[in-house]
Amino acid sequence: MSHRKIFIYQLLPRLFGNKGGANKRYGTLEENGCGKFNDLTNSVLRKIKECGYSHVWYIGVLAHASKTDYTTFGIPQQFPEIVKGNAGSPYAIRDYYDVDPDLATNIPKRMQEFENLVSRTQKNGLKVIIDFVPNHVSRNYQSICKPANIADLGENDDKRVDFSPQNNFYYIPGKMLDIQFGDTVSEVKNYNEYPAKVTGNDCFTHQPSVQDWYETVKLNYGVDYQNGRTEHFDPIPDTWIKMKDILLYWAGKSVDGFRCDMAEMVPLAFWQWVIPQVKNAYPNILFLAEIYNPNVYRDFLRHNTFDFLYDKVGLYDVLRDVSCHYRPASDITFALQQVGDIQSQMLNFLENHDEQRLASNYFLHDGEKGKAAMIVTCCINRNPVMVYAGQEFGERGMDEEGFSGKDGRTTIFDYWSVDTLSRWNNNGNWDDKQLTDKEKKLRDFYCLLISLCNQETALSEGLFYDLMSANYENMQFDSTRLFVFLRGCKESCLLVIANFDDKPQECVVHIPTNAFSFFNLKSKENGKLTPLLRKGDEIHFTQELPIRIKLDAYIGEIYRISF
Repeated sequence: MSHRKIFIYQLLPRLFGNKGGANKRYGTLEENGCGKFNDLTNSVLRKIKECGYSHVWYIGVLAHASKTDYTTFGIPQQFPEIVKGNAGSPYAIRDYYDVDPDLATNIPKRMQEFENLVSRTQKNGLKVIIDFVPNHVSRNYQSICKPANIADLGENDDKRVDFSPQNNFYYIPGKMLDIQFGDTVSEVKNYNEYPAKVTGNDCFTHQPSVQDWYETVKLNYGVDYQNGRTEHFDPIPDTWIKMKDILLYWAGKSVDGFRCDMAEMVPLAFWQWVIPQVKNAYPNILFLAEIYNPNVYRDFLRHNTFDFLYDKVGLYDVLRDVSCHYRPASDITFALQQVGDIQSQMLNFLENHDEQRLASNYFLHDGEKGKAAMIVTCCINRNPVMVYAGQEFGERGMDEEGFSGKDGRTTIFDYWSVDTLSRWNNNGNWDDKQLTDKEKKLRDFYCLLISLCNQETALSEGLFYDLMSANYENMQFDSTRLFVFLRGCKESCLLVIANFDDKPQECVVHIPTNAFSFFNLKSKENGKLTPLLRKGDEIHFTQELPIRIKLDAYIGEIYRISF
């Protein structure tokens, strides 16, 4: 099926496979347990595939700093004061050539277990995406698994200077690192860094605060930030070559794509240099950029670089505001227009590990209320869509796990088990026995919606026609709460409508005649709409008798139009 849309299921194995420990606040691995690569069994991978997903993005695969002691396995001891949470941030990489020992059943064979997971995932018809974290590493970075002929990051740096194009890090000569914890850290401070390195969020001081990414250090790609951001790219900076080696190493493990963390904090010139080389060796590999600056979107898609970009500051932010009734639904049109020419390369989502859960008290309080936004997210264009594990069950993210407080997000820093996921897991059975009827129904809605997007060529390949402007003057259509559009191709034409209101809506939808001619449809006297999401009555319409639709709160419908 070449016309399938890309649907990415994002999961953190540490949480996803955790069968449910004590869930003690600030709990250790022993107390709270930890999911493993091996917990991602054929049976759960098959279920993910059956729901219509094409890719799984495994986060937290690369070895990152944590407070758990693995010194008996030859893994260097970490320093608690520079680790966020007991499990540590998956984005504070301590060894680019290693996988996280937390995720292994047999720690010395951890890489083999990861390779088996890749192969198992692919045998179940899914592709594998992992993180590439290019901008920063953990403060105490030290590779024990790198190939013998490769120098470690910083090994050959000249630490007497703040910047050299061939250094891997930036330094603050003559200054000792002094993180401004205030009263927040009671742990003994054993970590000494001299000279201090620059912190990951471009914080050029030896005294980063707790608000900074204090657990990370910034990598040097040849940009002299303190002298007008001058670029020193000839000869090729050493960091570029080391990063290319790392990408090729993981591509060699048969992964199908990289989600590149904070891609815009690394010079575009590096991406334009490295991605074509990786794609030359592995032509089908995907590159997805986490990016938040719309002014550079198009630059990051040119010259055979990134395949897809995050659509966070556009569609996500607007759909969030529309769902919460802070903005009118008609604003969705303007969000789409801003990325009009590149819309098919924007990755749409309503949740990921950085954002608040739909069902949290900080967003919609209930996963059911995200259905209208999800219909728009999935059906608006041909572009890829991502779902975060637990979203399909209405996971609330209202736990106070430890380092991650009660913030409506599911922790990435702590050992924890996620309520809906551990009940679905049900001791490795991955069945529905512990799920509520409401959770099962929401999951079935997600599966049906995603399957429709894959089956209907109009949704996976078709053209988009916005019907909002044709209904602005329509007194029987509330454009502040309703969003409506057509998707069509040679075979079929679909009408998609979403109701963001907290109460049912009844409306009349005008479809201009040129909309049908846009899809080469001959609009005859009698037409009918057949609902595809819910079994309901067909709606008949003629030129004189308009399309009249009733919708429940926070939901929508996809109708097949036929004459």
